[in-house]
Amino acid sequence: MLFTISSLSYANTAFAAAPETSSVAKVNNVLISNNSPIQTKWSTGETLGKKPSVYFHAWGGDPQINSYIQWLAKRVKQEYNIDLQHVKLTDTSEAVSRVLAEKSANNHQQGQVDLVWINGENFASMAKYQLLAQGWVSQLPNFWLTNPRENEAMTRDFGLPTQGMEAPWGQASLTFYYTPSTNINKPINAYQDSIRHAPKNISQLLTWAEQNPGRFTYPKPPDFLSLSFLKYALITLNQHQPAQVKSGLYQAVTTQSQATLLPVLWTFLDKLHPYLWHQGRYFVASGTALQRLVGDGEINLGFTFSAAQVPAAVERYNLPKNTRSFVMQDGSLSNIHFIAIPYNAANSDAAKVVANFMLSVEAQAKKQQAKIWGDSTVLDVPKLSQQEQLLFSIEQQHPSALPVSSKITALSEPHPSWSILLTREWLKRYGAQ
Repeated sequence: MLFTISSLSYANTAFAAAPETSSVAKVNNVLISNNSPIQTKWSTGETLGKKPSVYFHAWGGDPQINSYIQWLAKRVKQEYNIDLQHVKLTDTSEAVSRVLAEKSANNHQQGQVDLVWINGENFASMAKYQLLAQGWVSQLPNFWLTNPRENEAMTRDFGLPTQGMEAPWGQASLTFYYTPSTNINKPINAYQDSIRHAPKNISQLLTWAEQNPGRFTYPKPPDFLSLSFLKYALITLNQHQPAQVKSGLYQAVTTQSQATLLPVLWTFLDKLHPYLWHQGRYFVASGTALQRLVGDGEINLGFTFSAAQVPAAVERYNLPKNTRSFVMQDGSLSNIHFIAIPYNAANSDAAKVVANFMLSVEAQAKKQQAKIWGDSTVLDVPKLSQQEQLLFSIEQQHPSALPVSSKITALSEPHPSWSILLTREWLKRYGAQ
């Protein structure tokens, strides 16, 4: 029996390919050079044992994402006879705490977390406490389809080097969506007309909120989407600062950087909160709850890190037909999310097989489809074969989807320590309201 990984076929015990003297090899018609996994022996098939299971701990708050993971489970079952179990998390920190508890209990080989979806502060925490397996990512043939040697973002998480502890899975940007107050279910044909009255940058957001009191809000920290909004505001409100000062956002927080960069954010929020939903006395707990407020007509403006959520919600009648997506002109917080294997995973070999499939052309193209998830691929598509590139071509867009022509000014994620600081300080200032 042959086990197929993307377009590569390997014998059922291990693959080892080009001789070590070879300088280049091809993976899915992409040239890769020395030190690629083509020279690395990597167990699959029979060495995994009989019907291995992989427990994938991942956020479970989005129906589209959950459905995609179900598809992944079906495919790895077909290809490798692996049972992929989605352990749905409310917050990724739950998985971090579990692995840390296992390490404290000296459980170094039979961990219950085989694969985890993480990035940012959760990665920083797991790396700090040495909770992640190292050096496995370069063993994955499909990792090299991301062209990491020319794309540094594939090996950095919120500015931190991943050091072979994480494989990139997808990338996304903060996307806003807007529903006009009148004629809620009347179709709008002209895109620019539909978002004419929506705010286009951070200063316009404050003005818009003042003119439309109670029609906007954001989730409460430490929710991921809440922190994304706060970091977007923090970055854009400090754009006027000298480059040396702004660089502090991408380094561990210091007393000086905190004193220099945070005041403008608190000033902005102090002005904004009285004009929020319920005058900023109450905050929703999640992006799902935020979307529900827009769907119920209580507010007109929301945001998400999964742009495909918007058209999908319109199709489910959870959002009005005339909802439109857009990105802020002063920048959109963007990041790459990753998958990792804990150091004590009980089924680490099978987890590597699953991770490699998650980076395959098939799985990445499927994930990028708006009707499936709409999560952008991490593969270097221009370096794929023409036939493979066609799998990533854009289908006819839904009217509520973010237009392909949208110009996105990507804002890099600050150092993970800023998320911890923002949560703590926000709760001190506003948490009791």
